[in-house]
Amino acid sequence: MSERAATRPVWRVRRLTSVDSTNRLVLDEARRGEPEGLVVVADQQTAGRGRHGRQWIAPPGSSLLVSVLLRPGLPAERAHVVTAAAGLAVAAAVERVAGFEPALKWPNDLVVTGDDDLKLAGLLADAEVAGGELRALVIGVGCNVRWPDPATSAFPEDLRGTATACNLVSGRAVDLDDLLQAFLDELAARYATLPAVPGEYRARLATIGRRVRVEKASATGDGDALEGLAVDVDDAGRLVVRDDHGTDHTFAVGDVIHLRNA
Repeated sequence: MSERAATRPVWRVRRLTSVDSTNRLVLDEARRGEPEGLVVVADQQTAGRGRHGRQWIAPPGSSLLVSVLLRPGLPAERAHVVTAAAGLAVAAAVERVAGFEPALKWPNDLVVTGDDDLKLAGLLADAEVAGGELRALVIGVGCNVRWPDPATSAFPEDLRGTATACNLVSGRAVDLDDLLQAFLDELAARYATLPAVPGEYRARLATIGRRVRVEKASATGDGDALEGLAVDVDDAGRLVVRDDHGTDHTFAVGDVIHLRNA
């Protein structure tokens, strides 16, 4: 199958005060035949999901919680290119609106780097595949935007030292609507030029060149782990890690921890 023709989606934004999951709602609409371009944004998710079925935690009104419906008509194995385009779009939107550039972390996170990488945003993709073709792709974004001071009790206790938000990094208020519009603009531009996305993604991926630990997810939390140098992302979106013996290992899924280089 060939790459899809370049198009810019016509966004149709649906705003909700609360929903269990924006991805769940948009995926249901996709299965009912909703055209490409549906955008659902919510102030609160009561059952938001992260990767590997984890819960996405965000106080009401504090984060950009949005899912978009795309119908790229690509081979299923090319879904990662569209998800990478969304990750780049979030990073570019934060830079435009909040005034700082977050780092991309494989596979689908945005972080603020420093002594510790603090998570700013995460992406989750759900796909509908038929005959090997990607008929629908729902990409959900959770980006922390207006969070309380970490020194106060209002900051979620279990996220201290692991997460941050746009206002905490920029030192000023950041408008959710401005960030949403910037994200949709940036995503539309990249969606229309998908062949250019892998090169931009590699260039902006902070994981490449870092020493990392890759932990394979398991239901019991005791999956295997490997440490080494992240050297590349292949054309299928898989991370290539070179271990201390010089052997390359390829990961399609897994949790990555950025380590301090020796």
